[in-house]
Amino acid sequence: MKAGTMIQQLSILTLLTVLVGGMQSGHAQPRSSTPTSQAVLDEASRLNKQVEKLSSEGKFGEAVPVAERALALREKALGLMHPNVAESLHNLAELYQDQGAYSKAEPLYVRALDIWQKALGPMHPDVASSLNGLAVLYQAQGAYPKAEPLLVRALDINEKAMGPMHPDVARNLNNLAGLYRVQGMYPRAEPLLVRALNINEKALGPMHPDVARSLNSLAVLYLEGGAYGKAEPLLVRALDIWQKALGSMHPDIASGLNSLGLIYQYQGAYSKAEPLLVRALDINEKALGPAHPLVATSLNNLASLYQE
Repeated sequence: MKAGTMIQQLSILTLLTVLVGGMQSGHAQPRSSTPTSQAVLDEASRLNKQVEKLSSEGKFGEAVPVAERALALREKALGLMHPNVAESLHNLAELYQDQGAYSKAEPLYVRALDIWQKALGPMHPDVASSLNGLAVLYQAQGAYPKAEPLLVRALDINEKAMGPMHPDVARNLNNLAGLYRVQGMYPRAEPLLVRALNINEKALGPMHPDVARSLNSLAVLYLEGGAYGKAEPLLVRALDIWQKALGSMHPDIASGLNSLGLIYQYQGAYSKAEPLLVRALDINEKALGPAHPLVATSLNNLASLYQE
């Protein structure tokens, strides 16, 4: 397989592991409720925490029915236009997107965005989360002109609402840079990624998973530009952080292994590349299921190595 094709697959891989915004914790308070409806809301909150845990472990398929139940409970107790309903919609959309079920994710993002804009106003951070999620979804489908204005608006909202050094701003910068990168706009992407890494290291500490995601994104940019010497140490550091923070079988680790394997492959170090690509495939199959787009990417990367 040609290097250009593998780079294209790597772009898809990195995009799908970009942090969309994390499970939303919800800024709005539930409306006054009867003891019965309060019990329903308490159960929804319990389920939401379970969704967060499963999602952090990469168990997206297991999290979906739990998130669907939480959404149904909140709709019953709060009505269809409450901000906490939007939170559940957003969380469910992220889970579908993580599994590559884009057609299921999009209407949920759109509905959550509509609720939050009407309930909280156009400059609220939750609105930025919906814009960000929807934009990353469009990017995954190759609809770059639809994605860019949403990402630019989300960045503007969070910079004004949170300040320029907030981790949510770093997330927006990473995603906007990713959009530029997949279009080959490397000079526009690099300063955004460097700024995002700096924010995350200062705000979260050097061993946080979001720091690893920033390192991975910057490394992929260098990999695609052929700067393997700059990419490799970033990926090694990202993998170390992820393995300590997330365990050995998280999809983010598969992303880093794929990228590092490709670096070795491009340099002709096939014996170093193969075990990394094999392990990445194993992680993705077990964590995401055999039909996920990331499994297809892992298979293609491994097949290209064997064709060398």
